[in-house]
Amino acid sequence: MTSTSKTLSAVAMAALLASTTTTASWAQSKAKKPASDKGITAEQLLNNTDDLYRGKSSMATVEMNVQTKRYKRSLQMKVLSKGTDKSLIRIMKPKKEKGVTTLKVGKNVWNYLPKIDRVMKVPSSMMSGSWMGSHFSNDDLVRESRFEKDYTYSIVERPADGKGRFVIDCVPKPNAPVVWGKVVVVVDGKSRLPTQQKFFDEKGRLVRTMTYSDIQDVGGGRFVPLKMRLEPANKKGEYTEIIQRNLKLDIDVPDSAFSQQSLKR
Repeated sequence: MTSTSKTLSAVAMAALLASTTTTASWAQSKAKKPASDKGITAEQLLNNTDDLYRGKSSMATVEMNVQTKRYKRSLQMKVLSKGTDKSLIRIMKPKKEKGVTTLKVGKNVWNYLPKIDRVMKVPSSMMSGSWMGSHFSNDDLVRESRFEKDYTYSIVERPADGKGRFVIDCVPKPNAPVVWGKVVVVVDGKSRLPTQQKFFDEKGRLVRTMTYSDIQDVGGGRFVPLKMRLEPANKKGEYTEIIQRNLKLDIDVPDSAFSQQSLKR
């Protein structure tokens, strides 16, 4: 997978590298909302989606469950992030993988393997490979774009009086650094939070679907979906599910926490 969607990138970092700090986004801020659904623009909804997992810093426990035709696995991880370019994730369970750590700084990714006590930078040739056996790739962790910048978009379905959903078609602009032929974003009409994203290739074929659920107030009136599920369209029954627990936002995190030395701590 080589997604360059900002939304997917946000989810990937939220899930894998815990870039899950939320801002008081437009949909959940104290700013006055439009009087009716007709006053809401696609740009507002997409910016809210893009910024859903952005912020200053975060700490969380993340459970990742992976189901494929060949295996089923579950990982429990401690994750730390600062902004959108610094993240550290350390596997706590299962025992055989405890201590395996991934560091992301900018577009660079390193892995620490405690069994051989070695830090390894992920080369460009391996960026498309699966991260920890999931349906996310290493490349998903570092690629970023924004709907507003890289796509043209339009609302093709609106809710009626807050009941129902917004459906937004997003088509990449010429020369935009994205691989999708189209992304369809579904937003709940009441909460204004995303519930689903569908990613299509250039021939209009569905490639994968991201579903958001379990919306919770994580403090300060900030609501985010704590569960995300990525399902590849061509692999029926397979998925990667992310569940965030004990999420703490806007904590004091020094830059030194995201050094290669910190991988071994």
